[in-house]
Amino acid sequence: MSGKQGLLIDVDGVLVVSWEAVPGAGDALAAVRASGIGVRFLTNTTSRTRTGIADGLRSAGFDLSIDEVVTATAAAASHLRRHHPGARCLLLNSGDVTEDLEGVRLVDEGTPPEDVDVVLVGGAGPEFSYEAVNHALACLLAGAELVAAHRNVAWQTADGLRLDAGPYVDALERASGVTATVVGKPAPAMFDAALRSLDVRAPDAAMVGDDVDSDTRAAQGHGIAGVQVRTGKFREHQLDGGDPPDVLLDSFADVPAWLGLDPA
Repeated sequence: MSGKQGLLIDVDGVLVVSWEAVPGAGDALAAVRASGIGVRFLTNTTSRTRTGIADGLRSAGFDLSIDEVVTATAAAASHLRRHHPGARCLLLNSGDVTEDLEGVRLVDEGTPPEDVDVVLVGGAGPEFSYEAVNHALACLLAGAELVAAHRNVAWQTADGLRLDAGPYVDALERASGVTATVVGKPAPAMFDAALRSLDVRAPDAAMVGDDVDSDTRAAQGHGIAGVQVRTGKFREHQLDGGDPPDVLLDSFADVPAWLGLDPA
């Protein structure tokens, strides 16, 4: 695999779990960088801004710049600015990511449903109370569009799997009859943005992820090699009933050997 020119890397579950580094991941990333292979960090994490994600990775021992971080929140902001300029958006998300929603007109959570144009769903957390989700439903029934940063089912923490926004997006769709526009992985927008910023063609890139569907198979569907790691949310049964990954590794620490690189 020495011909790869770009490496797209998921963050949560691949490099870190609960913002603690996966063993060996820091040295592996250093080896990739030393080889001259370009990297971009593609994450559906919506609890932190791009700045917060970069700071969290640096604190965990990784070397990166904010310009290398591609997030679902930033993709959502770009989509809204392009397709819903000036729309009144109700944000349902765990964590303050307004820094990455520049140009998006956010409304208060108590805004009447008829005064909301778009419901934007980010990552799930304590903020997803029955009242909050039901208010989002009322906005959709009143005519609002539904945009989801992603539809991940769960993410891995140090205390185990935690439910993410995907089931809530599914429920809102079923209850309202409104189909969500999804902008994060596995949608192609984030992959396209990362490849453009690296100036690398899809066949010359690989995606390393812990989510079989949103990371690995989505990348393969885009012509990018899919590298599945067994850390994070990965469970062996997820390989059943679908296309196998191009590569299956125990962790990101094994990436340099797969690429034929010398240790950092």
